[in-house]
Order: sequence, then C-alpha cells, then structure tokens
Amino acid sequence: MGVAVRHFDAVVVGAGGAGMRAALQLSEAGLKTAVLSKVFPTRSHTVAAQGGVSASLGNSEPDNWHWHMYDTVKGSDWLGDQDAIEFMCREAPKVVVELEHFGMPFDRNPDGTIYQRPFGGHMSDFGEGKPVRRACAAADRTGHAMLHALYQRNVRANTHFFVEWMALDLIRDAEGRVQGVVAMEMETSEIVVFQAKATLFATGGAGRIFASSTNAFINTGDGLGMAARAGIPLEDMEFWQFHPTGVAGAGVLITEGVRGEGGILRNSSGERFMERYAPNAKDLASRDVVSRAMVSEINEGRGCGPNKDHVLLDITHLDPEVIMSKLPGIREISIKFAGVDPIKAPIPVVPTCHYQMGGIPTNYHGEVVIDGQPVHGFYAAGEVACASVHGANRLGTNSLLDLLVFGKSSANSIIEFVKQQPEDLPQLAMADVERSVARVARLDNQTNGVQVHDARAEMQRVMQAHCGVFRFKDMLAEGVEKILEVAGMVAKTEIGDKSKVFNTARIEALELENLIEVAKATMVSANARTESRGAHVRDDAPDTPETPNGRDDTNWLKHTLWFREGNRLQYKPVNMKPLTVDTIKLKARSY
Repeated sequence: MGVAVRHFDAVVVGAGGAGMRAALQLSEAGLKTAVLSKVFPTRSHTVAAQGGVSASLGNSEPDNWHWHMYDTVKGSDWLGDQDAIEFMCREAPKVVVELEHFGMPFDRNPDGTIYQRPFGGHMSDFGEGKPVRRACAAADRTGHAMLHALYQRNVRANTHFFVEWMALDLIRDAEGRVQGVVAMEMETSEIVVFQAKATLFATGGAGRIFASSTNAFINTGDGLGMAARAGIPLEDMEFWQFHPTGVAGAGVLITEGVRGEGGILRNSSGERFMERYAPNAKDLASRDVVSRAMVSEINEGRGCGPNKDHVLLDITHLDPEVIMSKLPGIREISIKFAGVDPIKAPIPVVPTCHYQMGGIPTNYHGEVVIDGQPVHGFYAAGEVACASVHGANRLGTNSLLDLLVFGKSSANSIIEFVKQQPEDLPQLAMADVERSVARVARLDNQTNGVQVHDARAEMQRVMQAHCGVFRFKDMLAEGVEKILEVAGMVAKTEIGDKSKVFNTARIEALELENLIEVAKATMVSANARTESRGAHVRDDAPDTPETPNGRDDTNWLKHTLWFREGNRLQYKPVNMKPLTVDTIKLKARSY
C-alpha cells in the first residue's frame, strides 16, 4: 500500500496547553516525542483563553485547596468524580508555580506575588463566604502567555513538532492495544503512520457543532471522532457549557474576568438582574446559572437592542486605567466586533457555546479507561478528555488548570508505561491504516454527493435549535432523528477540489466527519437524560424537594457513555470518594 511509517516513543496529537505540557514532560524525560498539530502550536485554541488559571495560592486573601475542591464539586452539580477533582485542586498551586518558573509573565501584586482575580463560582469557606481571588492572570491574555511559555520550553527540550498535520484515525491491534495514528500532511496530502508505544490525544473541544460558538474553526472534535470510530465510548457528551458573555452576533468571547474585575450584567431597563437569580454571588455565579438567567431575561422581553436579543455587560463605572491595564484585549475585541468602546458604553452580550464537559473517558492519571480497565497505550488530556473534573458544569479558570495538571499527569503515566514496553515496536495493525486511507479515497471518488458546507450548516442549525441553553423533550427527540439524517448527508459528502497541495476542502470534509460523531453523541445522550443538571436543563424535569432544580440523584447520578456502534448508551457511577478527604455530600445547588 506504500504508506510511510515513522516511529516514536510517544505521539501527542494536539499542541494546545495539554499537549504541550505533556510533550515537555515527555521530552525532558528523554522520550522521542512527536507532536502533531493542524496549526502552528502558538495558534492552538488555548491562545484564546483570557481570564486566568485557578489555584488556591492565597496571595491576596486566605484560600486553600479544600475550598477549591468544594467549589468544583458544587460547580459540577455533583457529577464530577471527587478523586480526580481532589487531585486537580491539590496539584493546582504546584503546576502554577512551575509555570511561573517556565517564564510565564503573570501580572503581579505590589509585593511581587502572582496577581489573582475573583471568578464565577469560586467562593471562600466551602461556598458559605464571599467570592475569593483564585484566578492567576496575565491581564486578559492568560492562555496566550501560557502557550508561548510552554512552546519555548518545548523547543528547548527538542520536542519534534509536525506542524500542519491532521491526524485521521487511531490504530488499534486485534487485542485493542493502541499503536499510534494515521495522519495527513496538509501541504502535500501525503498519508503517514506515526507508530508509537504510547499515544496521547490533546485535540481540544468540538464547539463547532453549534452555529454560535466561541470556539476557533479548528475545534472540530478530531480526537473524539477518531476515538469513536475506534470503538472508544464518549462520556457525558450532553453537557456543553454556554459561556454567558459572547459578543452578540459574533460569538467572540468576553472573559468572565470582566465580571471578576467588577463588570455588571444589565437588562433593557438597566437593572442588575443577577441579584434576582443569584442573590449571594450575583454576576459571579457559575456559568450555567448566569447563562440561563440571561436567556430568561431575553425570553421574557427584557432583552436589549432593536431585536431585544441580547443583554449588556457594563464596565463604564470602572476606572479607565483598570480597563486599559487588566482588560486591554477585551477593549480591543469590543471595539472590533461590537463597535463599542467599553470605557464609554456597555458591551452587547449573549450566551454562546464555549466548552465541552464530556469527552474520552479517562482517570486522573490520564489513562483512557473502558469498563474500569485502561486501554493499552492510550491517553487523553485537556478538553478532549473526561477525567470528569468538570461534571455537568465547569467553573471558569478550571480549564487552564485541567490542561496543566492532566497534561503533566498523563505524561508521567506514559513515562512509566514506556519503561515497561519492549524496545522494538510490535507488528503494525494494517486494517485500521487501510480503513483510514479508504476514508480519504471515498472523498476523492464521491460523485453526485452533498456539499460539505451544506451538511455542516444543517448540523449546526439542528444542534443550536434542538440542544441549546434550554432543552425540551419533544425537540430533543426530534433532534435525534434530524441529526441522524445529517449523518447520512455527511456519509455522502463530496469535494470539488481533488488537488494535493494545501487542499482545505479535503481537510474540512474530514473535520466534518469528526464533528458529526460529536453531534450524534451529544443529541442521543441529551435525549436520554431525563433530568436537569448543570448545563443540561430540560423543561420536563420538575423542581421538587426530591429533585431540586430538576436534578434527579436517585436515577441520574451517573455518567453517560455513548458508543458509535448503534448509538448505544451505557452508564457508570460517579466516583463520590475523594483520595484523602471526606466525600462532599449532595445538596441543592444555589449561589
């Protein structure tokens, strides 16, 4: 068949925060490490993270990891696994200080310590106290600074970067052991096998399944699609976070850090409406609570603008100097995408799809797990993974923390795993390679097919209409039928451009094949979960003393697992047992 094979100790797919933190650990341990990325590493989507990275450093006021853990479990609406959450919150101060030592240019307090700002859902005293300053920030460009710091360290460590390569499929042998990936070089359309002792997916999220998203165009769920096609289930895909503040009409993110610095959400009459929905935390309640409050205001006719379709984020009362120093990028975004200078007028904002809480099931070691057993040689970290530290709703700034903690943890697991493997790589499983090559050939040979942009637009329209901020029983059931119809369209997509050099049409068609797997997993999982929890809120889930806010712990305190084969669902229990401390007990969630 003539496909070239390259050999490595470890192959990392994705060069965002998780992939680069892992690659750094692997390269510094002396492993021959390949990192595949569709874009130049410093253009990965982590670069768009604005507000900060959470860690209980206590630089401005008392804080500790027990409070951080409590907030994360509560934020997850008790769907997060408490062992993984404890691990993440305990490691947080270590990985942030480590990042500081890598050269990350954090903002500073007058005494030289890292500057921290408050963020939604991060409270003091086990949720009983006031919001706490826990988000370690570099102005409003924290992800940008992090990515550059990690990339520079990787260059120093001689990591092998393969830039503008797209991974196509996972390779598994007859026993299910992972052997690497099939990938395509975008410049030449050449297909190459990257065979490795260990494979780590750090491919990020798939927010592009929705019509309105803060996600970059590259966020097409490639890792999820590859895993699903290789028989790996996807966990908790019904849980998608809608960020409260995307620029109305553009979807570009306005960081929660704006509210952390004192920004206020207002409706058409200028009322600070969050006081009605979250009297204690107000504008700094968790994201799902704020998003639903905003949509409720709009639905009840208190939206702003000629179409009454957004609300306003007001920072005109802040000192212009604070805006210029702490939120310079936000001012730039507001002027560019909303036509508004936030020093002089409020920013029009609307909830926009932002983050997937679900993903490839892993444990806190970064090992991919099916039926309690690690998949030999397969790891995942970052947004593509579901160690379930975010459960049904992620707290702001826990995503950058997730990248650092689990990027490092998965790499440490790989280092130990590779030590135990024989020196020579085993015989390559060619069946998966042939299937992958055939998938690309199908695109080149398809005639009288569906246009890629038509199928993608239909998928995004169905997801937005049937599986948005609020979900309705009949709409979800109808959404399942419609998304399966779209899947039929995707199976028949064709491309007009058959050339080999930088063929973006072919790449977009391959990306759509990954997106549709994520869309199916989301819609089928959401239709089956008949409760409200975190970001997943249904109209038919009653609010009773037994089911507070529609959350049904008797029947639904469990993780969803979606298998591509036959759209099959399976469930597994939430791990309520932390590593060293007492279980954080179930209670109704309010802010």
